[in-house]
Amino acid sequence: MSPKRRRSLRNAAFLNIPYDDQYEDLYLGFIAGLCGFGLIPRATVEIPSSARRLDRIIKLIRGCHFSFHDLSRVELDPTPPATPRFNMPFELGLAVAWASTSRGQHEWFVFEAQPHRLNKSLSDLGGTDPYIHHATPRGVLSALANALSRRRHRPTVRELEAILADLQGAAVTIKQDLSTESLYAARPFRELVVAAIESARQRIPSLRPEG
Repeated sequence: MSPKRRRSLRNAAFLNIPYDDQYEDLYLGFIAGLCGFGLIPRATVEIPSSARRLDRIIKLIRGCHFSFHDLSRVELDPTPPATPRFNMPFELGLAVAWASTSRGQHEWFVFEAQPHRLNKSLSDLGGTDPYIHHATPRGVLSALANALSRRRHRPTVRELEAILADLQGAAVTIKQDLSTESLYAARPFRELVVAAIESARQRIPSLRPEG
């Protein structure tokens, strides 16, 4: 593996979250927070609809050193027929399996809105403490700060909030420029990541390019 490819892998972060309008503020929080730590978010919204989806998800997870899984949506989706959402725990399972066989090439983190609920919703993860975000963007940023405390880049929550504020403004522009109401698609996602990386480089001194 080339040094450039190795650096890219070390900084790539798979983001496993629900895609709905009510989650948008937390979605932006995860993107802003990950970029504030020098990571590059990746997500299944990047996968073309014509692709063999499961194969691409597995490839995407294997191409990331980190994965972040929010299991806070345990309620039934009210759209008929009312059903639970299985994508997030399923993709977490793929990441856990990869981490167990990849010899340290993958680290995964679990997030929840409420403490203690994971013990009931996914008891197989007993002994794993999720990072609790209380369903707020600031909670997401604080949870990420705890999860990534060993990173070389260690921004404060206040610095991450500044990146998030920049990204929230960029999101309005992205929706206007792309004539879309949804940020859960390949092009808006890429635009959000670019905007968050640029903001992070301006606001976090250790992320600024040398020279």
